[in-house]
Amino acid sequence: MENHSIKEALTKLDRWVEKASWKAYDTFDGLSSPLAPLLTLGNPFLKQLWQQAVRRFPLNIRPALLIKPGMSSKGMAFFAQGYLKLYETHGKEEDLAKMRFCLQWLIENPSKQFKNYSWGNHFDYQSRGGNIPKGAPTIVWTGLIGHAFMDAYESLKDQKYLDVAKSACDFIIDELGWMDFGDAVCLRYYPNATNDIHNSSMIGASLLARVNSFVPNSRHMELAEKAVRFTVRDQKPNGAWNYGVSPKWHWVDSFHTGYVLESLECYIRHARGEQHVKSLRLGYDFFVNTFFGEDGTPRYYDHKTSPLDIQCASQGIQTLVKLRHLHPFSLEIAGKVARWTIENMQDPSGYFYYRKYPLITNKTPTLHWGQATMFAALALLHHHLAGSAGIAPSDRVTIAQSAG
Repeated sequence: MENHSIKEALTKLDRWVEKASWKAYDTFDGLSSPLAPLLTLGNPFLKQLWQQAVRRFPLNIRPALLIKPGMSSKGMAFFAQGYLKLYETHGKEEDLAKMRFCLQWLIENPSKQFKNYSWGNHFDYQSRGGNIPKGAPTIVWTGLIGHAFMDAYESLKDQKYLDVAKSACDFIIDELGWMDFGDAVCLRYYPNATNDIHNSSMIGASLLARVNSFVPNSRHMELAEKAVRFTVRDQKPNGAWNYGVSPKWHWVDSFHTGYVLESLECYIRHARGEQHVKSLRLGYDFFVNTFFGEDGTPRYYDHKTSPLDIQCASQGIQTLVKLRHLHPFSLEIAGKVARWTIENMQDPSGYFYYRKYPLITNKTPTLHWGQATMFAALALLHHHLAGSAGIAPSDRVTIAQSAG
């Protein structure tokens, strides 16, 4: 895809977000409705049913349910990463200022219950895995936000960003904890969770390894390696991972697979975990060959394309660019996905739609799920196509040699 089209899409989205004051809906914000407590009676099943009904309804019914747009911690992290890439590409101070604004907002708005930096949803969340109250931190939110701070530190060498990321690691180990499986561990998804989920544990492990390369901590690294071992040994023969180990988590989707692959590559790069390269390559080949149509259409599951979801597009682009050294057609496919998404899912006003169905498009403007993730992904692709930096040559050689 021509890079000027990507830049134009980024500019339109940036303007839309600023006009919206960094506020929009979230995919899972159904329980934010003041009607929810009255109609669900606190029953976990009814709460999950309500949340999923709001999420899956083909039209945006949130205004009718009195759900208000809000700011998202995870969304602000993805926007920070996008602005940083734009700054690294064009050197504009306004992009740097916006990145600092996003990260400062995160510094000022962590979860309040714990000593170290951590972040969670700005709404109650109910799923088959349990209930996560509003504000309760999760390893996914904390890990991905920690990586945004590390991106800023590695680029700008501002010590406060490394300090925040280190504190997030301390939260993961000292306050969140893990489930022990002998020679392996699964890092907890949220406080007291018992869900054996791969992508969440791997996101935490990758942040531990990345921060360790600047602030060594042998205990953190031991647990990171055990967490990676937990996931690598559960990989399927075809390279895929189920969402989790327990039977109720046995499905394979694109964006969670992308999380696992990026996290595994990050761990290998920062921990010199060359013993896991074979698993990374097998998983990435599966990812590239499974989740994208010939025209760049992003597929949701390993066995079907529908629903056409903006998160599959954004995570697909990001993973394809970040792991481009592992497959000769990564960037070509990323360009096709970007073209398809801009042509089919970007509104003339600048924001991206949530989902496309055969007969209708759900045009809900979701913040982190859609706007923020697409902004970060397109900025990353734009950065590379503009001829800026990518994965360090030394890291590329290490991974390539290990695979041989």
